[in-house]
Amino acid sequence: MLRILGKASSINVRKVLWTCTELQIPFEREDWGSGFKSTETPEFLALNPCAMVPVIQDGDFTLWESNSIIRYLATRDCGSPLYPADAKTRARIDQWIDWQASELNRSWSYAFMSLVRQSPKHQDSAALAGAIEQWSQNMAIVNRQLESTGAYIGGNQFSLADIPIGLSVNRWFETPLQHPHLPAVSAYYDRLNQREGFRLYGRNGTP
Repeated sequence: MLRILGKASSINVRKVLWTCTELQIPFEREDWGSGFKSTETPEFLALNPCAMVPVIQDGDFTLWESNSIIRYLATRDCGSPLYPADAKTRARIDQWIDWQASELNRSWSYAFMSLVRQSPKHQDSAALAGAIEQWSQNMAIVNRQLESTGAYIGGNQFSLADIPIGLSVNRWFETPLQHPHLPAVSAYYDRLNQREGFRLYGRNGTP
């Protein structure tokens, strides 16, 4: 039984939970992180020196970093159509997974902390406006890609890339700001809502 350490409200934990649902991997999840068991304890730091969730334990194998985890899960049992073995197809999936972590994820940080978390340290109006503009520009990139494929982020089939990107789209719609009209993103969001894994874990960890 796969052991997942991390609270269900974490967007990075939800990547793992959704992936397990898509791959029909049984798991047990334990609440770790803010508001639950501390990730600063020696017990947790022995598993992940960065003190971050999620962490998985698959037998005697321990792994942290959410994108590494979902790639591992998609390949551990002779692979999955979510993450094809063909080098070019897989590279296209990887580029969107990596872009989500390096660009899209960073662009929402200030706005999310300001508008959702109501952080006193993130209430500068100019900084917030700049963050929303950058986030909107990145979501426009997602919209253009979805217009090109007509279905999912990596092509006409659902893939591993749709899990981090889909969770990002959820965060976009759930953050109270003025959203520009992005019809392909809206259609994509409706499409994701047809998947059990997204219904269970894609909407801020609540069905």
